[in-house]
Amino acid sequence: MSKGPNTRLADLFALTGWSKGELARLVNRRGASMGQQQLSTDTSRVRRWIEQGEIPRDPVPRVLAAVFTERLGRVVTTEDLGLERHRPPRSDSTRSKELWEPDRTAAVLTEFTGMDLMLNRRGLVGAGAALTAGAVIADNLYDWLSGPDVAYAATRPGTRQVITQGGSRPVVDVYEPGPVGFEEVAALERSVEVFRAWDASRGGGLQRKAVVGQLNEVGGLLTHDLHPVVKQRLWTVAANLAVLAGWMSHDVALEPTAQRYFVIAAQAAKEAGDRPRAGEAISRAARQMLHLGRADDALELVQLAQASSGTRALPRTRAMLHTVEAWAQAALGRSDATRRVLGEAEDLFVQDTGEASPSWMQLFNEAELHGMQALVYRTLAEHDPGATRLAELHARRAIDLRAANGFERSALLDRITLASVYWISGEPDEAQVQAKLAMAAIGQTSSLRTWDRLREMYRLSGRYQGLASVAELRDEIDAAMPRPRRQA
Repeated sequence: MSKGPNTRLADLFALTGWSKGELARLVNRRGASMGQQQLSTDTSRVRRWIEQGEIPRDPVPRVLAAVFTERLGRVVTTEDLGLERHRPPRSDSTRSKELWEPDRTAAVLTEFTGMDLMLNRRGLVGAGAALTAGAVIADNLYDWLSGPDVAYAATRPGTRQVITQGGSRPVVDVYEPGPVGFEEVAALERSVEVFRAWDASRGGGLQRKAVVGQLNEVGGLLTHDLHPVVKQRLWTVAANLAVLAGWMSHDVALEPTAQRYFVIAAQAAKEAGDRPRAGEAISRAARQMLHLGRADDALELVQLAQASSGTRALPRTRAMLHTVEAWAQAALGRSDATRRVLGEAEDLFVQDTGEASPSWMQLFNEAELHGMQALVYRTLAEHDPGATRLAELHARRAIDLRAANGFERSALLDRITLASVYWISGEPDEAQVQAKLAMAAIGQTSSLRTWDRLREMYRLSGRYQGLASVAELRDEIDAAMPRPRRQA
């Protein structure tokens, strides 16, 4: 019996410009290159996939995902194509509850990273996709994140459990992982710290592929049988790597890809039973929305992040979430709400008792708190000039504190914030000093996000372009600036 048209596949097929015969030939050719010589797709089969909703047998859906990924220059999964055979049909009202079972999360993670790596190898750009609205993400995730956590059994410290093979392999081009136990998981945990430090120092552009590749391997491991404690720790590793992959993707302007990684990270953290980690992942998506000028969406997401973190979040984690909320309030021009929420953030931060914070919160130290406060007050200053002095105070304090920790990119962002504050407050001489210091350092990072902040500072300098020195500085910035990216 016909299921009706596959509208997802039809919509993406229309974007390619192919005929049905061309798609059939491409599937056969791509399948052969993957070692699937037996494929014999023809025009009539393609028509049945699109018009009757017929789902081809494995490996054809994976081959189709690879073909569409190459053509559209962005990650396309079998789910995007409407070709998921193993999930029963469901209504939209139950979709979010059924979508993210543990095995499904691992499959989505592995498939998405595999396609991302293919794009990276072939030098394609993640264009053509659109960011999902914050409200849609919040609606889809809220009930799922509110559900019960996975219960993991305890084990005697030092016990080693070898993973046995089992479960389906969802992605082409991923080899079978070898035995993995506690020692190997500990090595993966250490690799996360290395990647995190590099990102904080130089930006995500140079290490993104390595992080995505590591995440792909972890996703493959999670499709197998594991000792419960190993599995819990691997889910945490997956969450940490997915956040990094998302942040690095955001750093190089792959916005829809970044958003997908943040959602995957929240799912992985939930599988690990770590609600605060899920909340921090969602807060990254909120920060992304703020960077792109979508404050309403950001506020929806940060409120979800706070709700999903629950009472288990340490004061420092809650302080971090409050700074993101304050940024959203500032972008909306809400002065009273901004100051109130930032005050709460400060109160929470000083409540930190020295209790061991998780590794992913170690970077939210005093310097980062002041950096976020500076950014929030600088954002508010465009609506409320009284915020400029507070922005200046916090920016200078952040720069001083970062001087010894090697986080060059973070200090550079603070410097750009400070220059912007001086343009807003009518102090062009001070603004030029800070802008020139920023220009001297910006070439040392691989962060397009930093250039976006500089572009905003450049906009603010326009009111003083009648000054010869400012005009000269603007010419220098304009000459060095990358071409504006296409907005997602």
